Amino acid sequence: MKTNFFTVKDIVRITGVTTRTLHFYDKINLLKPTRLLNNGYRTYRREDLERLQTILFLKEMDLSLKEISDIIQLSKEQQLQILQLHHQTLLAKQQRLGTIINALEEYISGKEIVNLNIFNSSPILPLQEQYSREAKIVYGETEKYKEYEKNLEKFSDQEKENLSYEFASNMEKVFKKLANQIHNLPSSNQVQELIVEWKSYLEQNMSCDTEILKCIANTSKSDQRWKNYFKQFSDKDLREFVYQAIMYYCNTNKQ
Repeated sequence: MKTNFFTVKDIVRITGVTTRTLHFYDKINLLKPTRLLNNGYRTYRREDLERLQTILFLKEMDLSLKEISDIIQLSKEQQLQILQLHHQTLLAKQQRLGTIINALEEYISGKEIVNLNIFNSSPILPLQEQYSREAKIVYGETEKYKEYEKNLEKFSDQEKENLSYEFASNMEKVFKKLANQIHNLPSSNQVQELIVEWKSYLEQNMSCDTEILKCIANTSKSDQRWKNYFKQFSDKDLREFVYQAIMYYCNTNKQ
């Protein structure tokens, strides 16, 4: 009749853990064998096997071995209380992972990173907020930017979010139109009319003189993120085309 004790080999065959893992758990007092035979062989009872299965279950929850060691010393009721809290943590991680997966799918399909809903509920600031702070550092000392900030104070957070979405949509719309005009000269009437339209979107919250427009044009030419952004609208060098169109507008409409 089979004994009620299991050898290390038995435990390995039953659970799939390695011998090295069992030896390590013994070393850190997480799972001690019931008996240590004269030949050095470890043997385990059925209760030890159940304890190991609990350890492996908790380990799958991304709990550390120290946390697991503390939990399995507690009563069943205390364990459940702690695991209820950990359940909420796992649900939050699941939601976060879903957001990341959706963002990755959108990015793979061609959506620009600036338009992805990532870094929400994270110590990292959302990308729109990052760009807003970057703009403040670059343009913050100009009178036009101060005017822009003053105008924004009139809006609620929801209104600001709506404005940001509307602005992004308008930018995409006008750049799609510019991409369709890339066969024309940047100085052509059709292209310059679109630059005026682009400028009108910028001026919904701030007035843009040629100095500001040139600064934006230079930034769009030197910043790699703009290059990636323009790629979604044209296989040709739309970034350079838009830069030339803006500079032509500024040079012919000096203020």
